Amino acid sequence: MATSEREIFVYTAKLAEQAERYDEMVEAMKKVAKIGVELTVEERNLLSVGYKNVIGSRRASWRILSSIEQKEEARGNDQNAKRIREYRQKVESELNTICNDIMNVIDDHLIPSCGGSGESNVFYYKMKGDYYRYLAEFKSGNDKKEVADLSMKAYEAATSTAEADLPPTHPVRLGLALNFSVFYYEIMNSAERACHLAKQAFDEAISELDSLNEESYKDSTLIMQLLRDNLTLWTSDIAEEGGKFYIIFILQKIFTNRMELLKLVVSWRMQSERELVLIP
Repeated sequence: MATSEREIFVYTAKLAEQAERYDEMVEAMKKVAKIGVELTVEERNLLSVGYKNVIGSRRASWRILSSIEQKEEARGNDQNAKRIREYRQKVESELNTICNDIMNVIDDHLIPSCGGSGESNVFYYKMKGDYYRYLAEFKSGNDKKEVADLSMKAYEAATSTAEADLPPTHPVRLGLALNFSVFYYEIMNSAERACHLAKQAFDEAISELDSLNEESYKDSTLIMQLLRDNLTLWTSDIAEEGGKFYIIFILQKIFTNRMELLKLVVSWRMQSERELVLIP
């Protein structure tokens, strides 16, 4: 009976995804999770996609409202700013509810049912890190510190298992490195640590690219491209904020190969023109 129910719930989730009814997609996959068996890769991805869309629309709404609120405050429109603040707080309440919901599903059902599978453990602890990070995006003070600490602990737990059980080219391990580096950059305001983590993951994957199987090649190379794009963006931001000599100092800690660093520096556009910066 459970297998039959499971198939129905999964099919319902797929229909909901096609219809872009993500709240219903999440509800269907929560029912699968509560059956108490380890999810297949397909089921795991359906659950992740559902929650990602449910939370994603609220995160986008929060960013838009925050931007409008700041503009109204700058114009001195206190009454409008107050209305927007109340509306933003409503969105924050929804974000809290969604994040707490997925945390409960992970802790109560998914992790206990994964049977010690390294890949599943990494996937679920990465999800915990992600959703605590989403909470940290809008919280402040001690509340932000608390969820940021929980996010870091979840990412660290996932990383420990990933390094032990998954190859550097595995898309779940690469996705973890991508999101963990974003956490350092956006939540911890540590561009240096974010760059180091992203580059380490990229380099380790590059060194084993020949062993990558055809099934995961597309996913892995896509994430590697995102890692490289973020690294380029973040190092450019450091250059803008701290000046070219500061960025060289930081990157010398990250890049052990001087020629590799030189090539990167040459490729940047600084002061609206290409400029060669000699490394002492």
